[in-house]
Amino acid sequence: MVQHMKWWGWGEEGIAFDHTDKPALGPFVHERIGLDLDAPPAGVPLVADLPIPPPMATPELRAALGRAVGAEHVHDDALDRVTHTYGKSLRDLVRIRRGELGRLPDLVVYPGDESQVDDVVRSALAADAVIIPFGGGTNISGSLEAPRHETRTVVSVDLGRMDRLLELDEEAGLARVEAGALGPRIEAQLGERGWTLGHFPDSFTHSSLGGWIATRSSGMQSDRYGDIADITRAVRVVTPTGTLATRPVPATSTGPSVREMVLGSEGRLGVITEATVVVHRLPAERRILAYMFPDWDAGLAALREVAVGDAAPSVTRLSDANETAFSMATRRAGSFFSALASWLLRAYLRRIKGYDPDRLCLAFVGYEGSAPHVRAQRRLVERSTKAHGGVGLGAGPGTLYDQKKFDTPYIRDFLLDRGGLADVSETAAPWSRLRGVYDGVVEAAEKAFATIGVRGWVMCHLSHSYRTGACLCVTFAFRRAGGHDPVHQYDVVKTAIQQAFIDHGGTLSHHHAVGREQARWLADDISPTGLTLLRTLFDGLDPGHNLNPGQITGDP
Repeated sequence: MVQHMKWWGWGEEGIAFDHTDKPALGPFVHERIGLDLDAPPAGVPLVADLPIPPPMATPELRAALGRAVGAEHVHDDALDRVTHTYGKSLRDLVRIRRGELGRLPDLVVYPGDESQVDDVVRSALAADAVIIPFGGGTNISGSLEAPRHETRTVVSVDLGRMDRLLELDEEAGLARVEAGALGPRIEAQLGERGWTLGHFPDSFTHSSLGGWIATRSSGMQSDRYGDIADITRAVRVVTPTGTLATRPVPATSTGPSVREMVLGSEGRLGVITEATVVVHRLPAERRILAYMFPDWDAGLAALREVAVGDAAPSVTRLSDANETAFSMATRRAGSFFSALASWLLRAYLRRIKGYDPDRLCLAFVGYEGSAPHVRAQRRLVERSTKAHGGVGLGAGPGTLYDQKKFDTPYIRDFLLDRGGLADVSETAAPWSRLRGVYDGVVEAAEKAFATIGVRGWVMCHLSHSYRTGACLCVTFAFRRAGGHDPVHQYDVVKTAIQQAFIDHGGTLSHHHAVGREQARWLADDISPTGLTLLRTLFDGLDPGHNLNPGQITGDP
């Protein structure tokens, strides 16, 4: 049986963020955005109380899908349909919790292999139904949402049963994996044989290989292993005209890359069934160390130097002063000795180094490989960090970050339960424009908070480094203004941040895809001619707009 996340929030039932062991967090959040973390949480409606219309599907289509995958794998119950309606953006969670369901899928189908996917696609196309591929359901760009006024039958194709490692080529360092495999399942199967994919996005626990490919995902260790576009060497996709199959060759000169067309396609070209991906031997040693910089500029300069140098660490992450302050506020109550060590560090940075405590920026750098290689990496990195005023904090903070790195979405839900609206946007820009993008985004967010009349908080971290630039991930939060539509308030802030990305030379999305959320900016990002090129591609393969219509290009 395929397990899904909560239909109304992130993660598994029974798991939630707890702030009671973090004594500084409540006062911090209350001071910044006026939200009381001790307020009773809002209740979650029952599925039985939601306004769920009956499914629209002919007996002929049901029968055809039942023949394709087995009748027991064709579902139209309320819980399955609601679970497959949206992703997990703040907009999605606000709407679903208040019973605004939009266009629910009529049927949810669980194929078990590629041949069944092919049968499902043929049956759906013959009935002129809409097909929306579904991996783990973590998307925050609206990529899973059917058009609100869609009158055709909507079929959600859940790949959750297709989660096997099909082949491991140890000589080439390649693995064939079914597209429905979630992150932990992939790592477990590879790990049993001493290998790793090395792809760890924030959504790792609940997202799938097919979803990563369809959205051009990036992982926390992409500095070493590459983004999913670098990792994916070949794909198989069931399309309206047959099965697309590319070969896992190291390089080719056979025209425009068909593999690249599939990357980021968000279901517009077909259903991804499997991929051949680059894998690596598990490293002998893995360490994440923390560093503190006097300010944002110093940290950026240091990490740029690391990115263009020879160290090639697996993780480079730098929090601005606001995110650093938030991170400090989330620390658990510790022993006398840990509190003493923290006090001594602050005193050293303030009195000996002369650093302003309100401008400090926390960084994490990850090292992987043999013990000598890790030592060599560390020497090179610390040469750059020290040159820009960085102070090493050791492995303790890095170990804690490593343990909690997938938990952030639970905090977002915790705040939402108490009237707080929080979400993320991300971009990438050249090093030469990075500071301008950052300043522009902060200014735009602050103006947006003023527009809707709230106290807001915006914070940012650099999450992925490249030789030419880096990714910035922006988090914003505010307490919803009473009497006003929270989705509208969210839109004001989200739109301001996205527009600032474009205005200051960044991309509209680095690793969360386009979906419906960012479609309005696509022509600004890739040019009107680029948008025309994409529309021509999608219309040529799928003239009936049966495959996840409206995604990326924003077409009705």
